[in-house]
Amino acid sequence: MSIALKRYRSISRISGPLLFVEAVRGVAYGELVRIETPSGEERRGQVLEVTDRFAVIQVFEGTEGLSLDKTAVKFTGETIKLPVSGDLLGRIFNGRGDPIDGGPQIVPEDYWDIHGMPINPSSREHPREFIQTGISAIDGLYTLVRGQKLPIFSGSGLPHNTLAAQIARQAKVLGKEEEAVVVLATMGITAEEARFFIEDFRSRGVMDHIVLFINLANDPAIERIITPRLALTCAEYLAFHEGYHVLTLLTDMTNYAEALREVSAARREVPGRRGYPGYLYTDLATIYERCGRIHGVKGSHTVFPILTMPHDDITHPVPDLTAYITEGQIILSRAMHRKGIYPPIDILPSLSRLMRTGIGEGRTRFDHREVADCCYYAYAEGVSLRELIAVIGEAGLTARDRLYLQFADEFEKRFVNQGVYEERSIEETLDLMWDVLSILPERELKRADPKTIEWAKQQGKYKYRSS
Repeated sequence: MSIALKRYRSISRISGPLLFVEAVRGVAYGELVRIETPSGEERRGQVLEVTDRFAVIQVFEGTEGLSLDKTAVKFTGETIKLPVSGDLLGRIFNGRGDPIDGGPQIVPEDYWDIHGMPINPSSREHPREFIQTGISAIDGLYTLVRGQKLPIFSGSGLPHNTLAAQIARQAKVLGKEEEAVVVLATMGITAEEARFFIEDFRSRGVMDHIVLFINLANDPAIERIITPRLALTCAEYLAFHEGYHVLTLLTDMTNYAEALREVSAARREVPGRRGYPGYLYTDLATIYERCGRIHGVKGSHTVFPILTMPHDDITHPVPDLTAYITEGQIILSRAMHRKGIYPPIDILPSLSRLMRTGIGEGRTRFDHREVADCCYYAYAEGVSLRELIAVIGEAGLTARDRLYLQFADEFEKRFVNQGVYEERSIEETLDLMWDVLSILPERELKRADPKTIEWAKQQGKYKYRSS
């Protein structure tokens, strides 16, 4: 028998979700471990650290009920792998990758390491193709492209899960009108939120192109460390082996980071900012960077991380580091939410750094860039005038100022605001932008070419009428 399968009873310490096993030999970092509990139950774990004296094991189901003298550890010599096949579509798994939908076990075509393999930079293709989410604010102003990583920054009580479900239902590749395959991983959500996702997808008839990995708030926190990696491995298989255009949604990455902090504290590591480990940036990058496009491969992998900002603090380590790694951010606004606007997207600080590569003739429409620039500028003017009113009052405004104030109000009510089950095509989104711009005279549309404005007038899209 191989030494890798030897059982050890030399546990010297249990600290939080960690076991410290002494006098081990031939053990590797990341190795899968099976733990035999005093009650006869078997749990799974992973080697987190190896020294010449001991191995540190993180137990995914938690260490409750374990004892130093009656717990046995067996090192398998393998890494954690996900059984993969086309049968993954339409299935629901827990945060450890076990089916929880009442269906059969997956009959695997292969087993893929959940830590994945980095895409060779020379093999990467630059993201260009537009993904239509059916949500005007995203499609029109923060366009998502295949292979991008674009996070949503939210706050407690804001409808980020509702937005995630809407994106999952509606996402499709423009032109071919191909529905994107969606892999959704939840970390630390409530049972009610999990039920919402499942019932929403089933009632809308979209479950057949969705894969769910659900880690609940009452599940072991340490399980949240592997949940996103299971989901990303599933997405990579469907994208790069099966040829699908895959959109992976990860919610909530802040709960993931909290689990990472728990492990770090149990290991007695020197804490970094707000107690998070100093390697938080690197760890988040190993998740976010697992998306992209590969030359010669039909499929693509796009990642939409969703995270809540404690106390709505965008300088918190998780959103701060996420913004460094990803290609933009969509920020949800509590003020917009109070106005009853859905989705409550904070227009001005949000951005998509790859938008320019995914819009224009042959992708969305030739006027997309110009009409988006006009709307953004006009809305920024209107918002700044709202702040000015607090100082000088409305009596001090000019006729031009009043037009911009009217535009900001109408832009929020008619363009940003839309129904939870309302899906708008990119054509409808762009036409709506021109329609709201009709509040302003032509001379104010300085960010659009006069030829484009004339085209919009001839098509009946821009209809300014002076009062």
